[in-house]
Amino acid sequence: MALLFDVVQNKDCLYEKAVESPLHQGYRNKMEFTFGNERKDGPLTLGLHRKKSFFDILPVTECNIVDADFRRILTATTDYFGARQIPFFHRKSHEGYLRHLLVRKGAHTGEILIDLVTTWNGKRPQERYGDKRDFPVDRCFVPEEDALLAGYVELLQSLPFDGTLCGILHTRNDSMADVIRDEGTDLLYGRDYFFEELLSLLFRITPFSFFQTNSLGAEALYSVVREYVLVAGKEFGNVYDLYSGTGTIAQLLSPVAAHVTGVEIVEEAVAAARDNAEENGLSNCTFYAGDVLKVLDDLTELPDLIVLDPPRDGVQAKALSKILQYGVPHIVYVSCKPTSLARDLVPIQAAGYSVERVRCVDMFPFTRHVETAVLLQRNDT
Repeated sequence: MALLFDVVQNKDCLYEKAVESPLHQGYRNKMEFTFGNERKDGPLTLGLHRKKSFFDILPVTECNIVDADFRRILTATTDYFGARQIPFFHRKSHEGYLRHLLVRKGAHTGEILIDLVTTWNGKRPQERYGDKRDFPVDRCFVPEEDALLAGYVELLQSLPFDGTLCGILHTRNDSMADVIRDEGTDLLYGRDYFFEELLSLLFRITPFSFFQTNSLGAEALYSVVREYVLVAGKEFGNVYDLYSGTGTIAQLLSPVAAHVTGVEIVEEAVAAARDNAEENGLSNCTFYAGDVLKVLDDLTELPDLIVLDPPRDGVQAKALSKILQYGVPHIVYVSCKPTSLARDLVPIQAAGYSVERVRCVDMFPFTRHVETAVLLQRNDT
């Protein structure tokens, strides 16, 4: 908050009390675990990277930012593949099979989606790599892969979950980078998405689509956003929700707008947003896939209100300049990185806007990270 004091020009700006996360433990609805070992030549480990280490993986079976179902999955997965001596993907030699485990769970619905990420196990055609690819595609790390995966699915189905297992996926990734990348996904059980409920709306969430990792905290954040929008006006013709993700904010604003236009660069998230709007019976939401800077050139219906919810780096300078040219009476800016927000507020205020209200929401308890909502008003309105 102190950072914003330095850039906010309106001395009458209302800095509201921060909203506490409803849960301090077990609040995360998504975790990305990595296979590896805790020490060189040690046993298989599934967990998180040791701080400032590229190779060492720490087991986190007692992690308290997730609930017991996450820990059950983590322990069972480690034991299952460890007992069978299945090799993990070595980040130096680029050999091995097991890479990551993605787990997502709805806080309100209790639905659990699990995605095991491995290499292609030598099954991918050589021509897909090109002549210069040095990954050993002809090497089969797991001779009986189908049986291995079938046994894993059976194990997961037998676990005593507090929630409900709704889907198990298998994603292939031969990327050299130590990130989860979808180069092909198979459905092993159930469905390839789970549902979460926020503020009486239902959201279909796919494995790689963005969704706030603290569901109850997200409800608190979006309640603030909705409050700020209602302060700006009771009804609007057209609302732009830029960087709209899976369309959460857009759908929450649909009752007070004739039409809501969402723009998001991640195509999977846009597809989910469209499905979500249909699931919730909302006919006044339209979502476009593409870069905000480019998509705005193709939109013909001018906005009466703009909501910005950009990624951590904030709004790209050229895109922000184009957004400000609309001259809407109010902008609601949602930020997950205060430094990016402070940077963007400088040109926004220079374009004739005043910061009216600011409120932080604690989305990540016991860390320094917060989400911040800002209500901006054009000075001549």
